Amino acid sequence: MKKIVICGGHHNSALVLAEELIKEGYQVLWFGHKYSMIGDKKPSAEYLEVTKKQIPFFEIKAGKFQPNYRFWPNLLRIPLGFFQSFLALLKTKPDLVVSFGGYLALPVAFCAYLLRIPVVTHEQTTVIGLSNLLISKIAKKIFITFPSSAKFFPQSKVILTGLPLRKNLFEMNKKLFSNSKKTIYITGGKQGAHVINKAVFEILPELLKKFNIIHQCGSTTLFDDIKTAEQIKCSLRNGGKNYLVSEYFFDSEIGTIFGSADFVISRAGAHTVYELMVLEKPAILIPIPWSHQNEQVENAKILVDLGLAEILPQEELEKGKLLEFILTFEKNLSKYTLKGKFKIEKHAEKIITKEIKKILDRERR
Repeated sequence: MKKIVICGGHHNSALVLAEELIKEGYQVLWFGHKYSMIGDKKPSAEYLEVTKKQIPFFEIKAGKFQPNYRFWPNLLRIPLGFFQSFLALLKTKPDLVVSFGGYLALPVAFCAYLLRIPVVTHEQTTVIGLSNLLISKIAKKIFITFPSSAKFFPQSKVILTGLPLRKNLFEMNKKLFSNSKKTIYITGGKQGAHVINKAVFEILPELLKKFNIIHQCGSTTLFDDIKTAEQIKCSLRNGGKNYLVSEYFFDSEIGTIFGSADFVISRAGAHTVYELMVLEKPAILIPIPWSHQNEQVENAKILVDLGLAEILPQEELEKGKLLEFILTFEKNLSKYTLKGKFKIEKHAEKIITKEIKKILDRERR
């Protein structure tokens, strides 16, 4: 049985590919983050999802250049990430490595290259990250989500696959609330976004007068936003019956979450934007202002151009304008419908698996 290592960012898409590879008879190993951030005490959503599916998980404590209070801990983890990756690859002896980009994928991919293990990579974003820029030099194939990413890579290696999508995403036949209020799904991604959570907490009692709220706070313990959310919920007069809050929603829940939501408030990561586009779900997007090459702003513009979203800059959020923005958006909700065309590939995992088989067949000759 051929062994394949999966590593890198955007674990939801990577997990879809992992399940397809297992279905096709491959053994999958996962190199990833056991904790979302340095100093976290709770296991990451990535670790919980992967181990729940009984995929062997190898923790890699990779680091990155990050000009903030985590600079030195991250810097020291860079050589550690390479050392751990090298040892884990020697131990497991995989036949191929699949990267999903991000700083954790970099040491794994380059150690694989040194050990003559073929590497392929997937780029989820519209703007190429530094890790995938470097990995693309050694990768056999580069799979991309958006056509605009092709210009960053050698054309002979590029295949437009789209993004592997969670099957549960389309199971939207159940509603979480039986009342007549509109429902908002608020999410900052699997780690959560403290600045969004904080702004939501400030206006939550007002929001709940008019809306049902589904709120994904994130699993990081650095701010413990879930504790704040639960305290607010307990203090509400009706016990917060129209406020559903969780650290993280699993794949089995996500179809019901999106099916219940009339619109979404979120960051503008590539995975979120692609899912919103596929579901044609209206959204208020709050891009991370410090993302690489304004990556999240560029992602958000795709949905804006398609008529599905508005961008709320984070500096406006910090000025307390969230409530006003939400009320205006909801008032004009009917205008946020898909106005353009975009090629959606709903079976990216099958295309990628087929290409992996071709590479492994060539390597065997």
